[in-house]
Amino acid sequence: MTKGCLSLLLLLQLGLAQAQSYPAKPVRLVVPFAPGGSSSIVARAVAAEMEKGLGQAIIIDNKGGGGGNVAMQEVSRADPDGYTLIIGHVGSLAMNPFMYDKLPYDVDKDFAPISLLAVVPAIFVVHESVPAKNLREFVALAKKEPGKLNYGSAGNGSAGHLAMEYLKQATGMDIQHVPYKGTGPNVIDLVAGRTQAASAGTPPLMPHVKAGKLRVIAVGTSRRLSTLPEVGTVAEQGYPGFETSQWYGLNAPAKTPEAIIRRLSAEAAKAAKSPAVLERFAADDAEGVGSTPAEYAAYVKKEQERWSKVVRAAKIKAD
Repeated sequence: MTKGCLSLLLLLQLGLAQAQSYPAKPVRLVVPFAPGGSSSIVARAVAAEMEKGLGQAIIIDNKGGGGGNVAMQEVSRADPDGYTLIIGHVGSLAMNPFMYDKLPYDVDKDFAPISLLAVVPAIFVVHESVPAKNLREFVALAKKEPGKLNYGSAGNGSAGHLAMEYLKQATGMDIQHVPYKGTGPNVIDLVAGRTQAASAGTPPLMPHVKAGKLRVIAVGTSRRLSTLPEVGTVAEQGYPGFETSQWYGLNAPAKTPEAIIRRLSAEAAKAAKSPAVLERFAADDAEGVGSTPAEYAAYVKKEQERWSKVVRAAKIKAD
């Protein structure tokens, strides 16, 4: 046996031994945003189920800042031993690389994909005073009065900002962006009628929809929502191929042993499809996914292609 073959065999044996003994202690799961958002809900629901299969605790560590970049940088430099993981997000993996001039990590080289966990649908809403019952009518109104309608977002470079810019590019309408410092202030002004439209996930918007203050004019996902069966998707209303959603996955530092990645992927996929997690996700209209590392990597690449075009066309730069 050659020296090279012997080295490879030793590495394979070491990886197998690591996987068989893994995990031997609690696992830290970093959430790159402040507590309370969808990312925390997804992390806690999936982690609770994964603990059963792994036989170890998964400790949630919320570390916000820099649009997720602070946590991403920290995890990219962590030991690749399976004991530090991070929640991957459409913003940190598919949007930020194109909005920031320079990041202290490479999303494609410094992280290993484990599994896509959940997809949270984005909806498009207007204030009750806007005389548009659906997306077609809203686009017609915006084109009749270009530049007069305003939409709010949780901030410059936020998922809601990019979703609305994507919609503008697809429809050719001209509406103005009003950035806020968070979803809360954005929704407050929208409900008050100070802005006319917005895009976000269902949790912060649906209470106001049910109260009659806001109206849903389109769904960003490829399929209609069971909770809003009467509302057409953007694609159905004349813009085929359009799709936007918040999504969350599980990532590890690059060079984490393949055997450990496979173990984590199997447990994550099982957890994401478990009855307990699906029931929790249903409250937020989220879809539990669970995928192989290869499927997750392909999904991220497709999303990067989508959002890089939106960012460049709209000339969006993160604050």
